[in-house]
Amino acid sequence: MSSLFGATLDEIIQDAIIKNNSLASINEKIQGSAFAIEASDNLKNPKLTITSNSLDSNEKMSQSIVTLQQEIPYYGKLDAEEAVATSNEDLLKEQLKLLKVQLVKKIKQQAYTLWQLQALLGVTDEYIQLTQQNIELYESYASINSSQHMGIMKAELSLSDLRIERSKLTAQIQSTYEELSYLASTHIDKLDIDLSIDTKPSLSELKNELSQNPELGIEDKKVALQSAKLEAISLDNYPNISLLVGYAHREKFDNYFNFGVGITLPIYSTEDDKEQIQQAELLSSKSKRQDTVLLIDAKLGIYYAQMLSAYEIYHIVHDDALPKVEHMFELSSASVSTGADLFKYIDVLFTKLSLEKKSILAVASYHKNKANIEALTGALQ
Repeated sequence: MSSLFGATLDEIIQDAIIKNNSLASINEKIQGSAFAIEASDNLKNPKLTITSNSLDSNEKMSQSIVTLQQEIPYYGKLDAEEAVATSNEDLLKEQLKLLKVQLVKKIKQQAYTLWQLQALLGVTDEYIQLTQQNIELYESYASINSSQHMGIMKAELSLSDLRIERSKLTAQIQSTYEELSYLASTHIDKLDIDLSIDTKPSLSELKNELSQNPELGIEDKKVALQSAKLEAISLDNYPNISLLVGYAHREKFDNYFNFGVGITLPIYSTEDDKEQIQQAELLSSKSKRQDTVLLIDAKLGIYYAQMLSAYEIYHIVHDDALPKVEHMFELSSASVSTGADLFKYIDVLFTKLSLEKKSILAVASYHKNKANIEALTGALQ
């Protein structure tokens, strides 16, 4: 169906989110993190030790000993490790969301570029046809003086420029389809898309939607992860307990059991140093978050200014310039039909073409910057 009628932008986006290899890769990491969370709540493996000595069996000290040792972490340490693993999974999920948002933005940008190129190709074809028709019309007159012949030559040169431009646009369209197919992870050779400029953008409304920014979400998750790591490392100052039980076998004497308790002694300040390192990392994460807030706000200002400029250019072209050129075009077109100067007609024709190109570029720029802003708000459509 897509081959016959063209895929829509929404269809391409939904298909890409399912098939994209980069997204599949981080999905695998998220699935792996679930096992990390499960493992974080487990005790360390017990240690089994078997020892024997070389004394004669008649000696009381001759024995073989089997010892089992289990380390029991201080209260709260397992919960802290689980919190670190959970925070890491949350960070991966937020990174996945950012990748999806970036993929959607890239697909939109390519789709809007494709619309732009196809629209430019359409007006180029239209002006090729107009120029060719007027050359043929002008050449049909019985007598052509030297100045009129120069007009025909200029029209023919302009026609060559249009054909060169058409060739470039055709190649660019094909390249854009290839790039779009790569992003969508499926072959696309037709795209059903129609763009126009509707409403004037509102900066205040756009700012209200920035709370869902995925980059900011990632920085929040990094702060939460560092907080969890700091909590976990701070508990290392409290000793773990090791429970020990052993059984001693003596060939010619009574066998016996050994029982013991051991603790780790954090006496070298290593844990304090590690805690200071994590404290510094937490402060760094918080600073990075604040910098991200400022960066997002600056990006919004840049995209908004460009979007507003495109809106204004579009209306200047359509509300002011094009009506005037259209009237000039009608006058010059009528003059050409009576054998008047073709130079003036070509000038007006290409002035109108230039304005129509500006209109197309403004529409494309409006939507490309809108896509940038939508990415800032975490949009997945």
